[in-house]
Amino acid sequence: MEKELETLISMPFQELMSYYRCAMMEVETKFRVLSEDFSVRYERNPIQSVRPRLKTPESIINKLKRYGWELSTESIEKNLNDVAGVRVICSYQTDVYDLAEALLKQDDVQLIRKKDYIAAPKPNGYRSLHLIVAVPIFLQNKKKMMRVEIQIRTLAMDWWASLEHDMKYKKDVMISEQISKELHECAELSDAIDRRMEYLNRQCEKR
Repeated sequence: MEKELETLISMPFQELMSYYRCAMMEVETKFRVLSEDFSVRYERNPIQSVRPRLKTPESIINKLKRYGWELSTESIEKNLNDVAGVRVICSYQTDVYDLAEALLKQDDVQLIRKKDYIAAPKPNGYRSLHLIVAVPIFLQNKKKMMRVEIQIRTLAMDWWASLEHDMKYKKDVMISEQISKELHECAELSDAIDRRMEYLNRQCEKR
């Protein structure tokens, strides 16, 4: 790994990572502007938090090797969609779709891929809306389109996903079939609470 890191972490790599950081800032700013707009229009803020995340060099290398892709900056930019990531945590499920729709209406945002794990959860119960988008960053002498993975989910979805990830990736711990089943049941309960809280919120808004 050390030799591969030396090969990868060069000036072109550092430059590419700076582009991804700029793209994350661009997406983060877009959501903060949307949050301000929603707050004025609807007198509440649908966004609880916006969390940018840049993939580590080690993680990039592991993914390139796993898929048999070349270890180069060109390969990273061509093959990887999740080097730059932004996670948006919302209050309610309708907020997830409203924010995604508002973002994708912007004429400088290009949708590359959409996966709706809320409408069709993963087998383990995971729920979230995933978007791969390309956004422009404006550099000193050029404009460049960079890809960012966006995950939009509710507080309940994020709570479940964080705890499930913590259990799943503990060292030397195997998740049994029984625990997997119970985690899935917890995901279903979490979704039911999500929907119930949204229903209660709508009832309050009617008063």
